[in-house]
Amino acid sequence: MDQRIKPTPHEIRRARTDNPKTRERDLAAQLGISEAELVAAHCGDGVVRVEPRVNDLLTGLEAVGEVMALTRNESAVHEKIGAYDKVVTGNHNAMVLGENIDLRIFPKIWAHGFAVEKRDGDDIRRSLQFFDAAGEAVHKVHLRPGSNLYAYQKLVASLESPNQEPLVAISGLAAENEGEAMTTTANLDDLRDRWSRLTDVHQFFGMLKTLKLSRRQAVRMVGQDYAWLLDNHAVRAMFNRAAEGEMPIMCFVGNRGCIQIHSGPVKSIKPMGPWINVLDETFHLHLRTDHIHEVWAVRKPTKDGHVTSLEVYDAGGNMIIQFFGKRHEGEGERDDWRFLAENLPRIPSPTAA
Repeated sequence: MDQRIKPTPHEIRRARTDNPKTRERDLAAQLGISEAELVAAHCGDGVVRVEPRVNDLLTGLEAVGEVMALTRNESAVHEKIGAYDKVVTGNHNAMVLGENIDLRIFPKIWAHGFAVEKRDGDDIRRSLQFFDAAGEAVHKVHLRPGSNLYAYQKLVASLESPNQEPLVAISGLAAENEGEAMTTTANLDDLRDRWSRLTDVHQFFGMLKTLKLSRRQAVRMVGQDYAWLLDNHAVRAMFNRAAEGEMPIMCFVGNRGCIQIHSGPVKSIKPMGPWINVLDETFHLHLRTDHIHEVWAVRKPTKDGHVTSLEVYDAGGNMIIQFFGKRHEGEGERDDWRFLAENLPRIPSPTAA
């Protein structure tokens, strides 16, 4: 248990005033608090606590129109401009299946929510921000000039919490460490047999759970006909080749509570220091290349032929980002994507962990 004395809400607000240009996530880290605690400290001062009722939120957002959806983890930020269309509600899993905003949501992880207003000159920037029990951001929705403000205000009023205290209870939930956390007795023959009999990429998680394997343990074990290690610069090379060839890709960034997906081409690839940035009209991505520890090309059988993904891991074995060639259910993999993935620079694979 962390016994450090945390700053009071007044001290947090003062720090925010004294550091107006510092990003919330960075300021929270400097103060030794979570981002949720930083936001909560401003309740009554531009911030309204809202209940994280995910299904009500998603159906209410449909009327708000064009917004920017943001999902991030420690190493990647995924931003999509569009509308919350084709909402599928659920208590364990919810989805948004719109043309631009495509989400897979795990509502039980969403613990805290806030409606935030920030003055920017003569303008007011409005957003909905949601966090897990540890105070880590799971998803944010930022209004755009074309958003329906009345629908947004109605939604905020419907979700407003009776508790508007400037404090939030944070659990000691440790960060996930998918790559090294599991102890398994799975053997190679069993893994390869089950892997070879996959008929849908969505069966992969169930296979891992049955075998008590993390994703990275599995790709390290299975053999180079199914998974092979790439040079860490392969991601940059993939982006450049996909942009040059106008190749539509799928790009997944997620955390415990939400996975956000881009499907389509990428055009404007801008490296800056350790970051790779995609700066397209409705899609922005910011990826920390210095956090990349391993990049794997992974081949999974399906009833429509095998599909190939690029999976990017940090030093703890957590997946930062994942890529596929764009495809729909019932379609085979794109030849150009398969050729690209199979010809990215490889390095010798490590022994199974």
